[in-house]
Order: sequence, then structure tokens, then C-alpha cells
Amino acid sequence: MKSKLLAIFVMGALGNAAAYAAEGDNFYMSAGFDYSSGKYGSDATTTMLYIPVVGMYLAGDWMFKLTVPYVWITGDGTVIPGMGGAVTGSGGSVSGGGGGSKGSASTTQSGLGDVIAAATYNIYSGIENALRVDLTGKFKFATADIGLGTGENDYAAQADVYKGFDSFTAMGSLGYHVLGDPPGYDFSNAAYGIFGGYYQFTDQTGAGAEMRLSQKLYATGAGPRELTAYVSHRFDESLKISGYVLKGFSDGSPDSGFGVLLTSDL
Repeated sequence: MKSKLLAIFVMGALGNAAAYAAEGDNFYMSAGFDYSSGKYGSDATTTMLYIPVVGMYLAGDWMFKLTVPYVWITGDGTVIPGMGGAVTGSGGSVSGGGGGSKGSASTTQSGLGDVIAAATYNIYSGIENALRVDLTGKFKFATADIGLGTGENDYAAQADVYKGFDSFTAMGSLGYHVLGDPPGYDFSNAAYGIFGGYYQFTDQTGAGAEMRLSQKLYATGAGPRELTAYVSHRFDESLKISGYVLKGFSDGSPDSGFGVLLTSDL
């Protein structure tokens, strides 16, 4: 679903920042929800509820993350969840991934979503210039139940740059998706970018915003364009909560969304 996922991407980034602050090998667990609603260029509204359980393990300069989601989708079957956003099918069904024809009655489907594995390596971390550079590889397994995924594996590579200025941290990401093509669909590989910033108000609380832009994922579609604003609060050394709201600006994104993620150090 989203790496945005939430809008998992935004919440994952927050979790990463917390995890990197700790020393040694660490294991973190996160759970929450992501709700979004949009028409994606059609007359019908599609709503999605995405409930991820995320495990993160740090070992030196490496971080490994596994996301296992449960998904509910209500709509006419023309919107297919995909990594980095939702895409509207051109009609017919998606083999192994559900789908439906345009104009069908609204239905609700639920079940296991696509499992996502990611590995991040910190290639540079400067104390004097407060600069950090990470490289991440992601693999989306086609584990979703019928109607909740494309039925194909996806891949992505991403570079993240963070630059600190006292209490403010600027960030930018560039990535590339390689999308599998289910029968009857011709998805396009897509470059994407994310830029934004985060301000630490106190030792416990911070807030930020990110803008995500992507090439379109299929020939007649629109590239995702969405703005996410988020806030994060740390209760203690081992417990943190993050929440966000989202606004979409293209038919490749939901019209709106919101979510919460709770992260614990185990």
C-alpha cells in the first residue's frame, strides 16, 4: 500500500530517526493505523484502512525493517493498492490481486496486505556538519489477499539525506520503483522524490512536513502528489507516538488521510 507507505514511509522515517539515536544493537516494534479516502479521478470514493505491524532491528550502520499489514478497502474495485500510492485499474481484473470492472457496486474487502522488507545502510554520518546519508533497498512481497494487491512483487531503491541546523533538520530523498505487471495491466517504473523538514520543539516533542512527488505509475494515470504534516512525542526512552494528516493534490493520491503509529523499544 503506501510507503507513505503510510504513509508507511513517513512514519517509518520517524521510527528510523528514533532508532538511530540509540547505541548498539536494538530491536523496535511499531503498530498503528493509516486511513485514507479519495476518488482517484473517478466518480466513486475509495477508502482504505491500513494497519501495519513493523519490526525494526539495528546493528551498527545497518537497519532492517519488516512491515506486515492488514488492509480494509471499500470501493468499486477500480483502485489497486500499490507501493508508493494507489493506482486506478484500466478495467478487468488483476490476476492474484483482485480488481474489478469500472462502475461495479461498492464492496468491502479485507485481509493480509503486501509484506515489505527493507534494509538501510548509513554511508555517511558527520558530527561536525550534522549531515547524514542513507541508502535503502525495499522488496514488496506479493502476499496480499485477492483484491488487496497487484499480485506481483515490487522493488525500490532510495537515497536519503538529512542536514541538521540546531533544532531543525532538513531532509530529501530520491528513489526508484520497479513495479511488477499483473496480467492485463502495464505499470511503469517510476522515480520519486520526498523533501521536507522536522523541528524539535523540546526533548520529547517535534513536528514536521514532507512533500512527496512521483512519476505516474501507468500510462493513463497521474503521478502521486501529496503533502504530509506530522507530530511526534516521546513519552520516555522506550515509547514514542507519531501522528499525521495528509492532503493529496493529484488523481494518483488519496484526497485526504490521517494515521497514528506507536513505537516501542523492546
